[in-house]
Amino acid sequence: MRKTLALVFAFLFVLFAAVQYNDPDPQVWVPIYGFAAMACIMAFARIGQVWFFGLMALIYGVAAVYQWPPAFEGFLLNEVGMKTVNIELARESGGLAICAVAMTLMGWLVNRDKKA
Repeated sequence: MRKTLALVFAFLFVLFAAVQYNDPDPQVWVPIYGFAAMACIMAFARIGQVWFFGLMALIYGVAAVYQWPPAFEGFLLNEVGMKTVNIELARESGGLAICAVAMTLMGWLVNRDKKA
């Protein structure tokens, strides 16, 4: 299960990074998703430590809370582009929250497999 989930999340984060090409600040978001993909590959190979995934989850979680928009207007408005700044901030916060959840899951799976 660890290998499958790690590969699925790694692929997902590579896709997240790939769609940042037309973002106003891809130099910020490509590394954010790239580090998450790399961490998932580390979980796949069982070379990551539990504390590392916990630290990554904490950083991504704090960033997601910090990035949350002042006024939530949703994530989508029948368009792919940025309609308002609040929608863009919500999308960015959601992406960071997905990273935090994935890092938590990777840490739990690596810990479980190391105990077995």
